[in-house]
Amino acid sequence: MNPIVRRYAGANVPRYTSYPTAADFTPTIGSSDHAAWLGDLDPRESLSVYLHVPYCREICLYCGCNTRMAHRDDVVARYRRALEREIEIVACLVKERPAVARLHWGGGTPSILGLDGLQSVVGALRRHFPFGDGFEHAIELDPRHVTAGLAEGLAELGITRASLGIQDINPLVQAAIGRLQPLVMVEAAVTRLRRAGIGNLSFDLMYGLPLQTLESIRKTCASVAALSPSRIACFGYAHLPRLKANQRRIDEKELPSQDQRIDQADLIASELARHGYVKIGIDHFARPGDALAVAAASGRLHRNFQGYTDDDRRVLLGLGASSISTFAHGFVQNIADVPRYVRAIEAGSLATVRGCRRDAGDRHRAAIIEALMCHFEVDLDSIAPAHDFDEELAMLAPMRREGLVEINGRKLVVADAGRSVVRVVAACFDTYRRPHSAQFSTAV
Repeated sequence: MNPIVRRYAGANVPRYTSYPTAADFTPTIGSSDHAAWLGDLDPRESLSVYLHVPYCREICLYCGCNTRMAHRDDVVARYRRALEREIEIVACLVKERPAVARLHWGGGTPSILGLDGLQSVVGALRRHFPFGDGFEHAIELDPRHVTAGLAEGLAELGITRASLGIQDINPLVQAAIGRLQPLVMVEAAVTRLRRAGIGNLSFDLMYGLPLQTLESIRKTCASVAALSPSRIACFGYAHLPRLKANQRRIDEKELPSQDQRIDQADLIASELARHGYVKIGIDHFARPGDALAVAAASGRLHRNFQGYTDDDRRVLLGLGASSISTFAHGFVQNIADVPRYVRAIEAGSLATVRGCRRDAGDRHRAAIIEALMCHFEVDLDSIAPAHDFDEELAMLAPMRREGLVEINGRKLVVADAGRSVVRVVAACFDTYRRPHSAQFSTAV
């Protein structure tokens, strides 16, 4: 990576899985807005559903998700019942119910509910919403807990895609992040899922972890490619011990420097390309025939809270603690604290805690930022012909002089050299960006 790009790579900017970002949500948007937006759903447009299960048997040191350790099965069961009750509450507020086209389980470790628990939640969803033809059903899994029985049960449940958290195969790195997971365990999980008929597999990798080296990352890429997942997502570790107590147990002296992080990200991209993967956006990779690669090649790639996707639904219903729902009018987020979320749902109310209303200007900027993040180019006239973006274009002038972006009238193209820092380009169109941005991760 050239020195100019390295200078921008350390900038603290959002990941732009939404616009406005979750950091800009406020409590001025609450349950009444949530209820009104549910009531406005168009039954002719199918929607996507995200189910969040915040429990894990143990908490990995690097984890930045809304998770907690499950000490008692009855607590997990009570959460499952709350999730089913929330489905009922939400459904009652929808006048005419659209079909569910996609369902994604995230966490945490969703399989902690057990097969009966997962089936119970899906049953509750099916009682209240129709399911569309060819519906996609995905789940995030911990490969350490994928038994043959679980794999077969997930296939019977209708799971069509499974995402496995790999992170790194090096034992020293695994010990440093509190996630001991021998490669043989990952291989066994992959074999069990494929034997059960779940062939669409996604792997999650990370760079910037303690004790990671270029050599360990090269070996991880080779081992992962040998297992031939259809997709790979690779995220930079965001060390935020002020916000995540579990991260305080990571030895900061063992973390790679910013320059080393950049080298690691570059190596992952080149190694996965060498193994036949197509780079999607800034941090996803896919086999050429995968639906994500096809969407990227045809200009149909999108970005939401799960990252890059070929899902073009305008509505995403987020269910569970901390989940975020997307509507045409804006975003709403549930209470993140699990006991408070459960109590709110048990009381028969929505668990909305904050959100953000989007006006026409926000929607234009969201489309601009998504185009940049997904396709590395945008025609401002095609999105907002009447809007003046002179200030934003002026902010981009230094990057233009340095060869990172090209500007032709009101068409903006991110050059190959600038693609790794496209988040910095996108931030120029973010009117919510605050002067103090330490809450965000670095661009690389």
